[in-house]
Amino acid sequence: MAAREERMSAQQQEIEAGVQEEGIRMPHIYVILFVFTALAALATHFVPAGLYDRVTLANGRSAVDPGSFRYVEASPIGWEQFMLAVPNGLVNASTVVFFTFIIGGMFMVIRRTGVIDVVVDKLTRRFAARSVLMIPALMVIFAVVATLIGTQELALVYVPVILPLMIALRFDSITAVATALLATTAGFTAGVLNPINTGLGQSIAELPLYSGAGLRALLFICLLGAGIAYLMRYALRVQKNPEASLLANDPKEAAKRDTYVHDLDAPAMRFTTRQAWAGIAALMFFGLMVWGVLTRGWFMMEMAGLFVLMGATVGLISGLTPGKICDAFNEGFRDVLMGAIIVGLARAVAVMLEQGQVMDTLVHGLGHLVGDFPSSVSAVGMFVSQLGFNFVVPSGSGQALVTMPIMAPVSDLIGVTRQNAVLAYQLGDGLSNIFYPTSGYFMATLALAGVSWDRWVRFFLPLFGLWIGIAAAFLIYAQAVNWTG
Repeated sequence: MAAREERMSAQQQEIEAGVQEEGIRMPHIYVILFVFTALAALATHFVPAGLYDRVTLANGRSAVDPGSFRYVEASPIGWEQFMLAVPNGLVNASTVVFFTFIIGGMFMVIRRTGVIDVVVDKLTRRFAARSVLMIPALMVIFAVVATLIGTQELALVYVPVILPLMIALRFDSITAVATALLATTAGFTAGVLNPINTGLGQSIAELPLYSGAGLRALLFICLLGAGIAYLMRYALRVQKNPEASLLANDPKEAAKRDTYVHDLDAPAMRFTTRQAWAGIAALMFFGLMVWGVLTRGWFMMEMAGLFVLMGATVGLISGLTPGKICDAFNEGFRDVLMGAIIVGLARAVAVMLEQGQVMDTLVHGLGHLVGDFPSSVSAVGMFVSQLGFNFVVPSGSGQALVTMPIMAPVSDLIGVTRQNAVLAYQLGDGLSNIFYPTSGYFMATLALAGVSWDRWVRFFLPLFGLWIGIAAAFLIYAQAVNWTG
């Protein structure tokens, strides 16, 4: 214990020394989001207020009427509204906030049972010689699920499960979080049969449902292949030299290694009878979750309720007392507190634009901006505009309902097929979901893994640039061949 404390103290000194050498540090994520919120509030004093009428679609969702835009009386954000921006953001994003808390609590209970330690020990021994192959195997599974059912938010569930294993295999937390985020993003963005972005976008654009699946399947392969190759290169570098990790000087990362990296020369860990039954119960709960998502349309609320029951049930079966189960939930809540608060801070940006009635004005402006692009790259212009709009509306369905009623008729005027317009929307929404700090589920996923946003940006930025290049290439090709699906 003393040795561990001395090492952590030395690492903290290295961090402080590094800070002094660097001179300038990335501001805290709270500061970044507060500044964005303040800028959004300030924009309501300069951007004209405007509104679209809303119409109800056949599926009951509300979308904008593209021909109804009008300017309205300005309603700039006052100091009282700005004061309530964060509380309102937390309320509006409450589903993600509390889902984050419950996942953190539930997995802490599972950790207290000892089941995770035994499973990690067994998997580490089995895959020690070919550990890097775990990355493409998991990413393919996660990506296929996302491209079929459109649940990018399942990364929140995947990360706590695979994090101990990745650490035990001598990778790092960035490897774990990237395995989930890159895979789900590649699958969701390509959306081969994704009802959330492809299905809804094509319905609004009045296209045959899931038409153009062939090109989207090729896009899926390209995005996922690039993500796997990029992550495996980083992971192998970290495994060979832990100092190459972007989290090398993070005391929390060192604590994880102390917890999960096992000595393979030591005797193998074995399940007790109660742990074995607890593990079986946990698998049954995960199976129930998959069934609910696929057949009952379960999402965060239903999964959160299931995870509460899961934590309590598995804890009792393993032999934990009710008091210890509650303590474990509390510890898990504390571990993800920052991530949960970030979700509300991120939502506050959109709250300011909505209350100031300038959100629709921005959408209207994007439609005109796209029309000004040269015809040869109009589809890329639509992609760029969607990429920008996703900063304030980081929701696939939300962006489709607000922008696609505008972009679909605009595409007719500028010579872009509606099929390509939907693809531009998918790419603009999906790729930036794991880059912008206003994306709530993404920031919560980073918090579950203990990875700061600035460290993630340093890791992800080169791949983000590569993915944007792939997106532009597909859009230009689709426009060149007049792709209609």
